[in-house]
Amino acid sequence: MPAWYRHSGAAVTLTLHVQPGAKRSELAGLHGDALKIRLAAPPLEGRANEALLKLIAELFEVPLRQVMLKQGGQSRHKVVEVVGSKIAPESLLSEKQAGK
Repeated sequence: MPAWYRHSGAAVTLTLHVQPGAKRSELAGLHGDALKIRLAAPPLEGRANEALLKLIAELFEVPLRQVMLKQGGQSRHKVVEVVGSKIAPESLLSEKQAGK
């Protein structure tokens, strides 16, 4: 199983490497043992974290309240938990590789 996510009951825990201040918000593939995400939001006053949680909620097709930042509030290395998604984490990478 890939190191960047793990299942625990109805929850999926994601290990992320976040790059704020990018041209647009998008998945950027793998970065070591983490999924790299570029965010258009600047790393100011929690705006990047807010944008990250919204992006993850969209990708996993769940309401924002089901996505929680567990670790890394002030860091590029973050751990996010998603509850109740029917989307498989590995499908996000295959969609990215297919050019979606």
